[in-house]
Amino acid sequence: MEFQAPGRASHPADVYHRAWELLEDRSPRQAIEILDPAIETEPGSTSLRTLRAWAYFQTAQLGKAEVELAVLVEECPSDVWARFALGRVLERQSRYSDALPHMRLAAVMSGDPEHEAGVLRVERRMVESRGSSYDDLR
Repeated sequence: MEFQAPGRASHPADVYHRAWELLEDRSPRQAIEILDPAIETEPGSTSLRTLRAWAYFQTAQLGKAEVELAVLVEECPSDVWARFALGRVLERQSRYSDALPHMRLAAVMSGDPEHEAGVLRVERRMVESRGSSYDDLR
């Protein structure tokens, strides 16, 4: 599939698949270029907004990623991916106490070892940044 110029009309499913490919190929800026107009057309599309949040994360547009992910989590609190991703965005901003509840909940909901490792990593960083003990985290 060829890259389509921004603004060119496409079916949301086509945009989704192309944006996914771009993100896998580590071309998040191009993904954002095709996602933005599609989201303007389909603002309620959770799947398109999820990909845009992933693209924002990859391009270190952490403020935009945080806003997008916070809305996704608010709309669907059981969305494990969005919750974990929100925790990661907060972690990358060194906002460990904000990140930890999201990371813990994602780990409990998924049982994913990567999510559990994320919790431990954030807990360790909190301890290191505060000079406190793990008991203070409970």
